[in-house]
Amino acid sequence: MPDDDVTLEAQLLAAVERGDVQGVVALIRAEADVNAADTRGRTAVTVAAFSGHAEVVRELVDAGADVDRQDEERYNAVLATGVTGDVAVLREVLRARPDLKLRNKHGGIAIIPACERGHVDLVRELLATTDIDVDHVNDLGWTALLETVILADGGPAHVEIVGLLLKAGADRAIADPEGVTALEHARSRGYGEMVDLLAAPPGVTS
Repeated sequence: MPDDDVTLEAQLLAAVERGDVQGVVALIRAEADVNAADTRGRTAVTVAAFSGHAEVVRELVDAGADVDRQDEERYNAVLATGVTGDVAVLREVLRARPDLKLRNKHGGIAIIPACERGHVDLVRELLATTDIDVDHVNDLGWTALLETVILADGGPAHVEIVGLLLKAGADRAIADPEGVTALEHARSRGYGEMVDLLAAPPGVTS
């Protein structure tokens, strides 16, 4: 039940963070602002996304929450999933038709941190169900493909992501600001499986 001594918005943010679906529903019905934000400008739906509360995200989306609104660090609900790798949350956010071109503090879109962190399932979901720009270049001058090689360890998850990106049409010829391609980075690091994928003729990814 809403607490008369605390604002509805403060109660909503607290309920969201702890994953209290019933509490969130009650507060929405009490007309709490679904776009309430904390002191960092992080909205309820972004808090829910970072916290992994897919059911809460669903309720907020259904109530009209703005999933595109970014906080002081430029995170929003879909960009949060690029960090967490939570596919269930992503699916709920996608129901709100988010702007997939919005950038994080590094100038990247959601697929780039997802690739860097090895979130295979999230990368697969983004590529299969959205038109996200697989060749987006962030402020460092890196694409998702470049980050998958440069910032990873060459392990199985990142090898699989390289394959997914190539199947989705990622341009392997795009180089970093120094003119070094993903293939050249993979070779210099001794990432044999990535080299095999990146050196294969276009259309051959396994």
